Amino acid sequence: MNLLFSGSDSDLEKDKKIVSEKSSGFIDKWKDRNDYLKDPSVLKKALDEYEYLNRNFGTSGNAGFYFELKSSLDQNDPKIKAKFKNIHDFSVKIGNDLQFFEHNIAKISPNNQTQFLNYKGLREYRHFLERLFKQSRYILSDVEEKILNLKQATSHSNWIRMVSGFLSKEERMVVTEKGKKENKNFSEIMKLINSSNKKVRASAAEALNDILDKNKDVAENEINSVLANKKINDDLRKMERPDLARHLDDDIESEVVDTLISVVSSSFNISRKYYALKAKLMGVKRLEYHERNVEYGKLSAKYPHDKSVDLIRRVFSYLDKNFSDIFDNWVSQGQVDFFPKKSKRDGAFCASDLISQPGYVLLNYAETLDDVLTFAHEMGHAINSELQKRAQNSLNFGTPKSTAEVASTFMEDFILKELEKESDDEMKLALMVHKLNSDISTIFRQIACYMLEQELHKQFREKGYLSKEEIGKLFQKHMSAYMGHAVIQSQGSENWWIHWGHIRNFFYNYSYASGLLISKAMQARYAEDHSFISKVKEFLSAGTSDSPKNIFKKMSIDITDKKFWESGLGKIEEDLKAAEKLAKKLGKI
Repeated sequence: MNLLFSGSDSDLEKDKKIVSEKSSGFIDKWKDRNDYLKDPSVLKKALDEYEYLNRNFGTSGNAGFYFELKSSLDQNDPKIKAKFKNIHDFSVKIGNDLQFFEHNIAKISPNNQTQFLNYKGLREYRHFLERLFKQSRYILSDVEEKILNLKQATSHSNWIRMVSGFLSKEERMVVTEKGKKENKNFSEIMKLINSSNKKVRASAAEALNDILDKNKDVAENEINSVLANKKINDDLRKMERPDLARHLDDDIESEVVDTLISVVSSSFNISRKYYALKAKLMGVKRLEYHERNVEYGKLSAKYPHDKSVDLIRRVFSYLDKNFSDIFDNWVSQGQVDFFPKKSKRDGAFCASDLISQPGYVLLNYAETLDDVLTFAHEMGHAINSELQKRAQNSLNFGTPKSTAEVASTFMEDFILKELEKESDDEMKLALMVHKLNSDISTIFRQIACYMLEQELHKQFREKGYLSKEEIGKLFQKHMSAYMGHAVIQSQGSENWWIHWGHIRNFFYNYSYASGLLISKAMQARYAEDHSFISKVKEFLSAGTSDSPKNIFKKMSIDITDKKFWESGLGKIEEDLKAAEKLAKKLGKI
């Protein structure tokens, strides 16, 4: 991360000083003025200066992003924690001091909003203004907003980091692929859960269940605390429903999400049929809960990271040279941290902060096919970010959850298609099952999780506190709903909510389902006409310059139409039938 910051104490203080001076200059100039709230030409000047501030400094400069990344690489280093806390507190103060600007704009009288939205000089900021106007009814007083910002870390973020940190420190003796017992950390155990070797995955599942059982009491307190904090915030803002804040933040209509949830949950029979097929292919009547993602067929080939780099580069270059160029730059410049280690955050993610800063991908790469696909997925986010940087101003830089997962799943799917080209029928079936497994998890599992969250928040608000047993029952209820009889809700699976970070990032999961279904529609258009990639690049460059609904409409995709979502699920069902047909042809079922 040397591209970003040195990490030294002296540079930390220098960075803070620069950010403080730049933000103070903006505040001193605009804090006591109201002419920008009356005259569009004055607002244009103010927004240009605000854009410059957000482009180059934000509220924490390079240091803030650097220590956020460092804290993910080592969640338990007290020195990193201290510096992250230092810059976080600084960032909150700067953000509090600056928030007057957006809040004042948001509260421009509805009678005057049209004047600003139609002013030619403000065209590049039009949707930024539209979003502020839309959110205005939920914005509190300046003092109240500052209080909510100040308590965010202690009432939400710190709780989540605590549990994540506890889990990342855990190690257990487990059976490895070599048949030996070795000490493995939490992230490595999670990888072994999906081993094709029953003894290995059973050992990993036993270790994971032991870790989760050990941490279930603290997780119970954690989840109740963040649920309480969420309720307080929603009550103060008079939010009509627990997921409304997410929809506003994602710039998507609640009705669109409701339709998606309804359509997918009404089609849980597809995911149930898939798991029934998988159980047959695995030669068992029912799968254990931890076996739902076990690979079928001969997909045990190892993909050293240099091999995966070559594969992804080749696929991206087929799609568009810009994609492979961005990929090469990130890899060669050290913007990808590949391998798992103790105390590193579990999973994988792509992170960007300011439009002027380099982004980074963090992986826990263990050389499996899933790791290759995850790598491609995160690099989809990276390409999305880089194309925005070339096309947007800093106030339009970013991807709401409603569009973010489209780019990543679009890239990921082409990797499997490339591997299928060189496969015989046995390998094709294995890859088809792998893809179905991924699609079922991305669409049906995530919607089941969203519905779990809906009930979790509802019951918490009715009862005031939920025990770990109650949470476990809710978890198993919703997991069983999409998995069906073919998957046993095994002893210990009631605790698997403990390490599922997305339920702390409230109502995030719908975007995986919507993203993949939209991505599939885009892939179909590309298959018909390769020149459609230019439309894909326009989408990837759009950022937040328009609403997701309008951005997709330009690609002839109507996310408000129930039939659109149904047609996407229809394609999943077609893939399932094709896999069943090939399995019968090969005598597997």
